[in-house]
Amino acid sequence: MKLPSRVQLIDVGPRDGLQNEKQPVPAAIKVELVHRLQAAGLKEIEVTSYVSPKWVPQMADNREVMSAIRRQAGVRYSVLTPNLKGFDAAVADRPDEIVVFGAASEAFSQKNINCSIAESIERFAPVVEAARAAGIAVRGAMSCTVGCPYEGEVAPERVGYLAGLMKGIGVQRVDVADTIGVGTPRKVQAAMEATLKHFGIDQVSGHFHDTYGQALSNTLAALEMGVWNFQSSVSGLGGCPYAKGATGNVATEDVVYLLHGMGIATGIDLDALVDAGVYISEQLGRPTGSRVARALLAKRAG
Repeated sequence: MKLPSRVQLIDVGPRDGLQNEKQPVPAAIKVELVHRLQAAGLKEIEVTSYVSPKWVPQMADNREVMSAIRRQAGVRYSVLTPNLKGFDAAVADRPDEIVVFGAASEAFSQKNINCSIAESIERFAPVVEAARAAGIAVRGAMSCTVGCPYEGEVAPERVGYLAGLMKGIGVQRVDVADTIGVGTPRKVQAAMEATLKHFGIDQVSGHFHDTYGQALSNTLAALEMGVWNFQSSVSGLGGCPYAKGATGNVATEDVVYLLHGMGIATGIDLDALVDAGVYISEQLGRPTGSRVARALLAKRAG
C-alpha cells in the first residue's frame, strides 16, 4: 500500500450536482455555494457548463455565475465545454480549466451523443487545441469506466482505449468515472491500471457514484494505488439519471471524513463543508444527502 499523505478534491456539486435539478436554481445561490465551498478549503470547483440551454436549462446562467464569483487565489475553477461554440463562450469568462468528456462504452456514446467513442474524441480535438493555445488546462472526463446502463460490464481495455484517445488529442489529465455506481474495488483498480498506461498517477482522478453504496470502498481502492485526486459532490448532489431513484455522486463530506480518519490531509474544514451542504440542501428543499453530515448535525443538535 502506498497511500498518499495528501488528497486534492474537486467538488463537482455546482455543475454535475445541480445540472439535473428540475427546479431552476438561481444564479445567486450557485455563486454562494461556490463561495462556501472555497471558504471550506476546496481548491478545485467545477462551476458550470457551456452547453445549449435547450439540453441543460439549469446551466443557462453560466456567464452570470462565472462573472459573480469572488475568485480566491489558489483555487481552480473548471467548466464543461462540449464543443467549440461552448468553448468560445467559456473563454470570455476565464475558466482555469475546461472539461471534455467521452465514454468507455460504445453503446453509451451512441445513446448519449449519437456517435462512436473515436468520433466523440475527434470532435473534441479542436476544443482541446484551442484551450491549450489559450493557456487553459484541459481535463477529460471518462464515463462508464466499469459499467454501462446499456451494455453492462465495461472491459478495462475499453478504458485504456479511451484514455489513449484522450492523451492523443492533448488532454492533460483524466477522471476515471463510475457513472452508474456499479463498480467494486477490483474493477475500479483494473480501470485505473488501464488508464495509468497512458497518464501518470498525478494526472488521474477517481469519480465514484454511490448508487450501490460502493463509492467509499472504491475511493479506498484507488488510494491504495496512490491516486490522490478525487471528485465528489457536496451533500451528495446529483442523482444518477440511468438508475431510477438512485443516488449519484459520493458526498464530499463523506470522502473528507474517510480521508481525515486515515490521517490523510485535504486542507478542508469538515464543519464548514457540512454547513455548505446544509445551505444548498435547504435551498433545494430537502435534507443533506451526506451520511457524515447527518451524523454530525445530530451530534451538534444533541
